[in-house]
Amino acid sequence: MKTTIHQFSTNGQQYPTGSAMEADHGAKLVLCFADKALLADSGFYPMLLAAYPAAEIAMCSTSGEIFQNRVQDHTAVVAALQFEHTHLQTATVNISEFSGSYDAGLALISKLPASDLSYVLVLSDGSVVNGSELVKGFRSAAPDILITGGLAGDADKFSSTLVGLNETPAQGNIIAIGFYGEKLKVAHGSQGGWDMFGLEKEITRAEGNILYEIDGENALSKYKKYLGPDAEQLPASALLFPIAIVMPGETRPVVRTILSIDEMNMTMTFAGDVPIGSKVRFMRANFDTLTMAAATAAAHTVSDHPKPDFSLLVSCVGRKLILGQRIEEEVEAVCDTLGDGVPVAGFYSYGEISPFNEGGSCQLHNQTMTITSFYELP
Repeated sequence: MKTTIHQFSTNGQQYPTGSAMEADHGAKLVLCFADKALLADSGFYPMLLAAYPAAEIAMCSTSGEIFQNRVQDHTAVVAALQFEHTHLQTATVNISEFSGSYDAGLALISKLPASDLSYVLVLSDGSVVNGSELVKGFRSAAPDILITGGLAGDADKFSSTLVGLNETPAQGNIIAIGFYGEKLKVAHGSQGGWDMFGLEKEITRAEGNILYEIDGENALSKYKKYLGPDAEQLPASALLFPIAIVMPGETRPVVRTILSIDEMNMTMTFAGDVPIGSKVRFMRANFDTLTMAAATAAAHTVSDHPKPDFSLLVSCVGRKLILGQRIEEEVEAVCDTLGDGVPVAGFYSYGEISPFNEGGSCQLHNQTMTITSFYELP
């Protein structure tokens, strides 16, 4: 397996020529993570197609692009992958074709031939797709297949996102890339690094991703009480205080980011479902442990294998907003853990898709650094 990565920005409408990418003409898969404005331009996809005529080209908008140990905005990062023994099958759906995100996830994975399928990479719209329901559909369709990926971003605007497979990206798209063959090994790691505080509580009233009550009391009022003076900066300060929830029937917590609050109805809307009966603890940011967690996620992908042929990083926009000028510290920690010479690319997202580190089926995560490392055996 050979991986080359490029990063470029546009100056007006001046795109780079294909000559800078001629060495990648044998690429079978191109992953492009880019600022939404670049993807929306009608000349962008044709430029990639001219540079990579034999490749499956998957694109998604971001809340920041990761190129090696750097994090930048308003750029495009392109990872071109060549395989010796692995073949691919791809599929795409649009959420508008389905009654809900669960059905979309089920249909998407079902489009991939099951024989010899070893891994699936998913890139999904991050604005109109319910990530929790989407991964439930994935689990129903392929409970024993490793699935990782992420939800597209739109900087910190939370307006609309773009995803595309072999066509100009559009809103509502969800794409799946199936990897086939025994020679490909894929490892995953996902870690948050948030500090929990306060006693465990229970969600007693909620609908989907809208939270009404915790322990029989209004959830927003209780949340504000725990935030103290930081409550005055809501909703912006909510990124500093996500919640950890253990859903009914589960033993391990997932992190949920607060997208918005409704002062009139006294509700909180999260970036994933918050089912009734879930156990809840509040969380807060710790700069050092966030960076350490990113390194831990990377370590999970290299513990059983040599140096990766490629590592894909999907981190949460909330981490980027919190870390601010220190954002590159978490990416540098990942690169140091992976080792010198590993091609690294990725993006900041509206949600991360991965199993827990200990394994199992895929989950929707928020506020994590999630890493997928690829190895193709000779």
